[in-house]
Amino acid sequence: MTDQLGWGILATGGIAGAFTKDLAVGGMRAVAVGSRSQESADAFGEKHGIPNRHPSYASLVADPEVDIVYIATPHPGHVDAALLALEAGKHVLVEKPFTLNAEEARRVTALAAEKNLLVLEAMWTRFLPHMVRVHEILDAGTIGDVRTVLADHNQDLPKNLEGRMYNPELGGGALLDLGIYPVSFAVDILGAPTSVAAVADFTETGVDRQTGILFGHEGGRQSVLHTALDTRGPNTASILGTLGRIQIDSVWYSPTSFTVYDAAGEVVERYESKLEGRGMQFQALEAERLIRAGETASPRLSPAESVLIMDVLDDIRRRIGLAYPQETPA
Repeated sequence: MTDQLGWGILATGGIAGAFTKDLAVGGMRAVAVGSRSQESADAFGEKHGIPNRHPSYASLVADPEVDIVYIATPHPGHVDAALLALEAGKHVLVEKPFTLNAEEARRVTALAAEKNLLVLEAMWTRFLPHMVRVHEILDAGTIGDVRTVLADHNQDLPKNLEGRMYNPELGGGALLDLGIYPVSFAVDILGAPTSVAAVADFTETGVDRQTGILFGHEGGRQSVLHTALDTRGPNTASILGTLGRIQIDSVWYSPTSFTVYDAAGEVVERYESKLEGRGMQFQALEAERLIRAGETASPRLSPAESVLIMDVLDDIRRRIGLAYPQETPA
């Protein structure tokens, strides 16, 4: 391993491009890219200044200059790509949702543990500075005992029945692509749910158009969450406590600002977010920190918690009747 870690970018879609740009913002380097075609790898490499360009994922993970692989395929492809990279001895940063379901997540985390390699879910929100500050405020007891989390991720996306979001074969629907954000946020703030209720409405292609979720948590606490793919929402989040609340501005899961209020509604703190780039560099910086420290689990999002979140998403899907054709029936 060189002094500077080498990143391999697995897949060449929009999210891969955004991540690669933010690697550079954070002073990190992408040394290789892999695609299913040489043409795509060459185009991506040319655009982002990546020297090693591979026509297959297998070739990418075998590249000796690659220390860690960022997996940016659609989520049904995460498990195979992650296992491929881990078998090659590479650390992995896997786009969210971590996998298609919890069984796949367990396979990935088990192999990472066996190989003593880092596996980190690329839930970039967990690592953003404003979320770090939110946790500092909660730990200080500023808003008292946290009772409720409210969050939505509702987008009005182009209606393309042939596209990924509407395609069951590609794990489409609002829940896994958009709803993962409020679900992960609720678990982050209040821990694993002790009860789950959910209701959904479906598209003509058989994936969820919108899903409403209610979690019960230990101590009578609650999360109220919503996601939709064809209706724009406020995309804000609130954390309600006995002594006040934290109101996170739109778009709450990306770099943004928030206000802390006391119980009387007076402003206690106003946090303004000012970042270079999209903000995806912070998850990569955490991955590099962990690798250099010889650690394989982040305190902000451990492999075990990523599995837990997939278990919760599986539970929600069972309740709303959302199954994917590539899954083995229970």
